[in-house]
Formats: sequence, C-alpha cells, structure tokens
Amino acid sequence: MMIRDRPAPARPTVAVIGGGFSGLLTAIHLLHADPEVVVRLVERAPQFGRGRAYGTENPDHLLNVRVANMSAFPDEPEHFAAWLRAQGDCDGPGAFVSRSRYGDYLQSLLRGHLDDPGSVGRLLLEQDEAVDIVWRDGRQRVELKLGRGFAADASVLAVGSPLPAALPGADEAVIAAPNYAPNPWSLGGGALPQGEVLVVGSGLTMVDVAIALSRPGRRLTAVSRHGLLPRAHAPTAPHTPPPAGPLDTPARALRTLRAYAGQVGWREAVDSIRPQAAAIWRGWPLAEKRRFLRHLQSWWDVHRHRMAPAIAARVETLVAAGDLEVLGGRLARIRAVDGGFEATFQRGSDGHWITRRFEGVVNCTGLRGAPQAGTEDLLGRLAHRGALRADPLGLGLDVDGALRVIGQSGAPTPGLFAVGPLTRGAFWEAIAVPDLRIHTALVAGAVLEGLRRRVEA
Repeated sequence: MMIRDRPAPARPTVAVIGGGFSGLLTAIHLLHADPEVVVRLVERAPQFGRGRAYGTENPDHLLNVRVANMSAFPDEPEHFAAWLRAQGDCDGPGAFVSRSRYGDYLQSLLRGHLDDPGSVGRLLLEQDEAVDIVWRDGRQRVELKLGRGFAADASVLAVGSPLPAALPGADEAVIAAPNYAPNPWSLGGGALPQGEVLVVGSGLTMVDVAIALSRPGRRLTAVSRHGLLPRAHAPTAPHTPPPAGPLDTPARALRTLRAYAGQVGWREAVDSIRPQAAAIWRGWPLAEKRRFLRHLQSWWDVHRHRMAPAIAARVETLVAAGDLEVLGGRLARIRAVDGGFEATFQRGSDGHWITRRFEGVVNCTGLRGAPQAGTEDLLGRLAHRGALRADPLGLGLDVDGALRVIGQSGAPTPGLFAVGPLTRGAFWEAIAVPDLRIHTALVAGAVLEGLRRRVEA
C-alpha cells in the first residue's frame, strides 16, 4: 500500500488593517508570539508605520511625550532612546523629539522584521485600502479597494482615528469650499489663504495647526466649548496613586485628585493614576461616564494631554502677539460667503452672539466616534451587516475586555478584533503610545488564543 505524504496544514493568517503605530505593533507582537502565524498588514497611506500622527514632515511638530516613555515595547523602556543614540542623536530621555523622527523609528522596526529571516513569508505588506470583510466557510475574505482580496482567519481593525465629524451648521457649500479643511492632519503652511482663519477646537490638533499655519498676514481664531488650551509639560517626579480618597465616580475622583494635587502637584497627581485609568473607567456606571464626558472631559484632556515645553512657548508667543485668539463658545452656524465664510457662535463668557467673517476654516473638533452604517467604507459596511456596533457612549466600537468586536447581536463577531482610538469606550485611554503598546500586546494575545481554540474545537 502506498503511503502518501499529507500536505502541511496552512499557516493561520491574520489581517491587520491599518499600518500605523497600532497596526505595526500588533503585527510585531503576533510574529513574536507565534512562529507559524502569517500577518498581512494593510495600509492605504503611501508609507507603512507612520500613520497620521507620525507622517508629518513639519520639524516643529514635536512628540507630546518624552523620549523616556516612547519605547514601542513596555518591557524595553530604553528601546527608543537607544535607537536615537545609535542614530547619532544626542537627545536625552527628557527630550521631546519631532514626530517625524518617531516615524523613522517605527519604520526601522518594520524594516528590521522584513529583513529578519524568521519573518520571511510571514509579514506581507498590502499597500491598499481594505473596504470589506466577508465571512465564508468559517474564514474571512478581506476585500481591497483595487479589486484584489485575500483569505484570513482573523482580522484586527487598527484603522486609527476617523476624520472629525462635519461642523454644526455647515452646509454642502462649506464642505465643498477649497478653503475649508476637514482633515487638519494634511495641512501645509500654504494650504489656506492669508487673513483670518477659524479653527474649530482648541486641543493638541489645533496646536499643530497653529504651528503649521502661523505666518505674517494670517490670524487664527480657535473656538471650542470651554476655550481651554492644553497645559505644558514640566519636570515631574513619579508618585504612587492617591493613598486616600475614592475614585469610584467622576465627582469623587475629582475631589481626590484635587486634594492629592495640593500635596504633590497637579502633573504628578494626574500621572499617578494613569496606570489605573482603564480600571477606573471600567468601574464607573454608564451614567457616570456620560457625566464625565459632559462636564469633565475637556478639563481632563488639557491636563492629561500636554504640550512639549518648546511648543507651549510658541503658542504663548502667538497669543501674546495677537496672532492666535482662543475663545470659549458654541458654534451655531457657518456658511460660505463671497469666497470666504461667515461663522456665528455664542460666546461662553457672557452668552453674546458673535458673527464674524473668515477666509479659511479648519475642523479640529477631534475624534468622530461611532461608525456610521450608511457610509461606504470598511466600518460602515461592517456596521450595515451587523458585524459591529457603536459602544454605548458613541465613542467608537463596542469591544469586550479582550478587544473582540461586539456585533449587533450582542455577541463577539468571530475572528474580528479592534485596537486603538476606536476602543475608547472600553478603555478611555486608547490614544497615546504608553497605552497602545499595552493594548497591542493584549489584542495579539487574544487573536492567537482565538485561533488556538478554533483549531482545538
């Protein structure tokens, strides 16, 4: 009797959709954890590894976190600093380097894995846009915009932050105007005309825009509900979390942090609870989370997400010179008028209504939140078919503690995971590198565990 060799079982394939920080780190964790897994990293941008945050070419756009806390790997805290030294950079661990330089670092990690003999045939780059995922015969097919596709056993949505939502009161004429910028991350200094420019939002994205657009003959007005600017970094010392005081509701947490800040300083107090932030967030009832978003989020954001000292000094100079004005108010209407815009907003300080003309408008309102089922993109198609749903707060996708995506039925969708800003509803802190490097390891472990269970079933 002839004995035929059985064909080797196919290696499991994981699609990681999004080639920025979250996608790249997820891919690296998968490759390290399982020598058999194949990762297909899908990225629509021209360059892998950079994403929006680190794709800027403006040398004045600096990281908002010190070198010492920007290692891609939590178990190798010196990794980024050592890479900088190897490149001949003299920046110390307390420096704030350019975001473009950090993008170089991430691309070096990608090149290292592409050149690694152990990754040959296991890390495949797909420079295209994923537009759909279809389940067939127990597997998935990832459809790409250029008409191709491939089979996968699991997919991780690491698509980063969607563009901001349309401005309130903005009609089609505003959205179609060439001097309206819906994507603040693609602006160059000459992208808008001279004169008055309205920037809607006053967070770190607005700061980037102000640095990029600042030049003689241009004046910027930033409008947000509270008119708050991010605070500046300063030297700090690590502290343990507050030794006394409850954190079980936003109001109690605020009182506890204020008391602790009086002892150790506000920066130290905020930093001290960062390792506990996800657990604190998960412990709050849904009504308390909504209360936080309504009353305290803006205040938390400006203390938690800070400017590098050099950037804070630049912003202070712009404000002092009258080149940047920051107003608290509610934008009610904006319309296109004679090649420019007319914006009406209610000033928060006294309730007065103001109507002003601007030559350009930039939308810096921040993360859009939940996916829309009617949109013709990947998330919209998946939402339409019930493979995913918005989290209860409308911040992003509904996921469980293992970052499995929850479908319309209330159960995890087989083989579908998410990581990054889309998971804010579950973790709240899901944007900065110190948090994402933990989440990417978590989602990689959950994906591999799901693959093992399927093989054993």
